[in-house]
Amino acid sequence: MIYISSTRTNMELLNSALVQIFASNLRRMRKKARLSQEELALRSGLDRTYISGCERGIRNPSIVSVEKIAEALNVPAKEFFDAE
Repeated sequence: MIYISSTRTNMELLNSALVQIFASNLRRMRKKARLSQEELALRSGLDRTYISGCERGIRNPSIVSVEKIAEALNVPAKEFFDAE
């Protein structure tokens, strides 16, 4: 049986360009909306630590989570993946 530590998984996520683009755009959009991570979490039905992990690029959000966050911020989900 092979075990993969969560640290390795987190490091792999940190190296994903798409995860980093999402993280950067999420933080920028949340701040533009003048929302705290806590308020965004409440509006999206997600945990604050999950939002924090997404913004730091150490969480790999599902499509459903991206959709919930987009709805909470009132932005199209595709905007999270636009490189600027």
